[in-house]
Parts: sequence; structure tokens; C-alpha cells
Amino acid sequence: MSRYSNRPIAINNDQNYQDILDKRGVKKIVQYTTPTFKRPTDEQLKKIRYKKYFWSVGDRFWRIAQKTYGDRRLWWVIARFNNVPTEGHLSPGDEIKIPTDILVAREMLG
Repeated sequence: MSRYSNRPIAINNDQNYQDILDKRGVKKIVQYTTPTFKRPTDEQLKKIRYKKYFWSVGDRFWRIAQKTYGDRRLWWVIARFNNVPTEGHLSPGDEIKIPTDILVAREMLG
């Protein structure tokens, strides 16, 4: 299933883009809206067991998810649990937390 399947669609026909749209023969642009994620409370996060991990050069969320959960598609669980949108927001030596109970973490973070 595509990650876009359940995303709302927005039509962008903003006047500020009119020159560009006219040059390309386009009347409007169809875009997927940015999802809004609920942030679990500190109390909810305390209920999820985790192990500490120190970020190092070359680390990627998907690699850690593959090693930890056997499924690289679960990278987002680690990222959301740490409230870190991308690997670029981490530096070598930063401590992150890797949820150990993936079912509880997915339910709470999803």
C-alpha cells in the first residue's frame, strides 16, 4: 500500500504561481498535504521499553530498524520515538532510544 493512499489532496492554483503555471500550460497543481502526527505524551512514552543507542557516522534509521526489528520499513518508529525527523538532525555521539516492544510502540506512535 502506498504511503499516499490515505493522504488528503490539495489543489494549488495560487495566484503567485500563475506565471509559472501559464508557461507550462498547467491550470493547477495537485499536491498531497503534509501529514500531522500526534505526539505521544511523556507518560505514554514512559510505558514503552527501549534500549539506548549512540549514533555514529553512517547510521541510518532504516538500517537500525532492519537490525532491530527485521523490517527496515519501521524506521519511522525510531525517528518518531526520538522526535527526530531525519538522520540529518543527529550527530555522532548523540544518544537515541530504540523501542524494544515494537507492537506497543507502533500503536502509540502510529
